[in-house]
Amino acid sequence: MSEKLTDLAEWKALEDEASSLAQVHMRDLFTRDDARFDKLSGEAAGLFVDYSKNLVTEETVGKLLSLASARGLEDKRAAMYAGDKINETEDRAVLHVALRDTTHGKYSVDGEDVMPLIEEELSRMDRFCAAIHSGGHTGYTGKPLTTIVNIGIGGSDLGPVMITEALKPYWIEGRECHFVSNVDGTHLAETLAAVDPETTLFIIASKTFTTQETMTNAMSARDWFLQRGASEADVAKHFIALSTNAGEVSKFGIDTDNMFKFWDWVGGRYSLWSAIGLSIALQVGFENFRKLLDGAAAMDRHFETAPLNENLPALLALIGVWNRNFLDIGTHAVLPYDQYLHRLAAYLQQADMESNGKGVVMDGSAVSASTGPVIFGEPGTNGQHAFYQLIHQGTDKISADFIAPALSHNPLGDHHVKLLANFLAQPEALMRGKTTDEVKAELGDSIPADRLDMIARHKTFTGNRPTNSILMERLTPETLGALIALYEHKIFCQGVIWGINSFDQWGVELGKVLAKAILPELAERGQDKPAATAHDASTNGLIDRINRIRKSS
Repeated sequence: MSEKLTDLAEWKALEDEASSLAQVHMRDLFTRDDARFDKLSGEAAGLFVDYSKNLVTEETVGKLLSLASARGLEDKRAAMYAGDKINETEDRAVLHVALRDTTHGKYSVDGEDVMPLIEEELSRMDRFCAAIHSGGHTGYTGKPLTTIVNIGIGGSDLGPVMITEALKPYWIEGRECHFVSNVDGTHLAETLAAVDPETTLFIIASKTFTTQETMTNAMSARDWFLQRGASEADVAKHFIALSTNAGEVSKFGIDTDNMFKFWDWVGGRYSLWSAIGLSIALQVGFENFRKLLDGAAAMDRHFETAPLNENLPALLALIGVWNRNFLDIGTHAVLPYDQYLHRLAAYLQQADMESNGKGVVMDGSAVSASTGPVIFGEPGTNGQHAFYQLIHQGTDKISADFIAPALSHNPLGDHHVKLLANFLAQPEALMRGKTTDEVKAELGDSIPADRLDMIARHKTFTGNRPTNSILMERLTPETLGALIALYEHKIFCQGVIWGINSFDQWGVELGKVLAKAILPELAERGQDKPAATAHDASTNGLIDRINRIRKSS
């Protein structure tokens, strides 16, 4: 892949395609082809995906598929499934797909079949969940542990909290679950104020057991626990670890029999399928956790075996590349029309922006095309009364995914049918728009003639704004697993097209390093510190101002 992306003939053909479609409106594409919806949609693993409301033709999709071929997408896909070390900067395989499969001999790393390792850990998780749910594992006073506090950050938090919230209809009765991630003490303090030390199980999720935010919260939770009557020996009954650092786990006071492992071929933002998902299994039951894995595995099989012209993750990825690079759309909204998915956009922010927010290609040279978009979103219909105005009439175009289940877990009156009506209406409005003539005809004589043109311009919608619609029968563990896997593979495919490494995250590290350097320069409350000199004038000035405030408090 030595040739620059933007020098490829396939890239230039797409530039020409974008020029030819510059004056085309999507509403006209629908008018010309009654079969457009059927041609530009597909179904897999319980999900139906409609990508017909994008400014593409069958010819456009064909040219995008040619680009995928030129970038070796199928070979890269095969390399991932084979356990090759496609995370080249960290010399690691990328095998989160193995976590949700049961095929012995299919997934190997350095010649070792990883399935026995995965199955052993899943069995340990199953047994632990059974012990907690049955009351076989109790707290230090003999009470059952009915409350979970998961302490992690990034992939050790975003995935589990999103999934747990999404599967609320499947929560085991009488159980509570809390997630603490922010090193801001308020996050932990508010959580601890709501739980009982006698019935709370703390899950400390940190592969190295050295992550600053997580271990700061973990130590404070441990102190809180001990200050409320528990002994050092009781820590082992109320704290478990998701880690690989047995020494630090034992030093903390956790029994290493209650340390659940995952491996360096499992990236943090792809780890909810591993022991990091233990909080999910404890809250919804291990059987439902396995169904979550099964749903993802169904999408994995589709992604691995379907030809690219029928492959939903690949097609969504290519549509995203088209919008990002050829239509200059740098922002993408994720809009779930299901309240249970209210944390989905936050989860996908990490999955996408940490994966594809890169400025160099694999050989270290600068990218020649824009990479990952900005991801944001809120559940519908809340977002409609917040930021949809900008999506409809703003000066920057924004692409969007609309996601909905056809059936609700809570069929309250006509709520869900009204929700679905909005799920359908918003993409239609974004596609069609409304011309000035249509507005004037609609206004009729209700507006004075001398104001008609002005009001009509305010009510005009250009439309031609791209969206995808993802529909499922109902939000279940299986369809949720498939949905997350769909996005994971989409992100991977886009990384291949752009020639970047979607599986490292060096940009996260610099701030951590600088924070460790600054920490000793911040004064204890009531204490003095010399003026800061080691940084730029702004940082030095802010350190000094904070220290003065802390000294006088």
